[in-house]
Amino acid sequence: MTDETTNETDVTAEEAAQTQEQSEQTVQTPDSEIVGDPAKLQTQVAELQDQLLRGQAELENFRRRSQRDAGEARKYQSLALVRDLLPAMDNLQRAIQAAEQSGDVGNLLEGIRMVSHQLAETLKGHAAQPIAAEGEPFDPNLHEALSQVPTPDHPPMTVLQVVETGYRMHDRVVRPAKVIVSCAPPAPPQEEATAEEKE
Repeated sequence: MTDETTNETDVTAEEAAQTQEQSEQTVQTPDSEIVGDPAKLQTQVAELQDQLLRGQAELENFRRRSQRDAGEARKYQSLALVRDLLPAMDNLQRAIQAAEQSGDVGNLLEGIRMVSHQLAETLKGHAAQPIAAEGEPFDPNLHEALSQVPTPDHPPMTVLQVVETGYRMHDRVVRPAKVIVSCAPPAPPQEEATAEEKE
């Protein structure tokens, strides 16, 4: 048993000696082999500096282009909407001119109705949808209450009338609907008096 342990120890010692020799060989490698030719190193440094400067210049150009493109996009972001609204504006002008020439208010009203429909379709084409409000429960995320009207015909906080139509675009409210909502009617004076008498 002692011999086996000695053999194992010897093997371990031999491995350790080999590892140390390899380390010493690595350390003893001449500097000229690791470093290389100084002229080549200077050439490599110059190339790397050139690449670095080119990369920085390209990055700066990209940053400027991105800023310019973002500015242009912000500046003309409403261009498509304006183009789509122009035909409605033209039709409104035609309706006014026709009413002025003929003096017929009925035709003017019909023309304005047509323009209103055209504008609604244009907004719909740009994903702007009217917010349903009348008869709906009041939702502070979608509606803005202008006043409350007592009524026994509707539950409290029901939208009775839309004063100004609200619009949403996808999941974002562009403008809340301005509405008048219901509230509970006040208790009749007789009931109040009876309640006081009972107390």
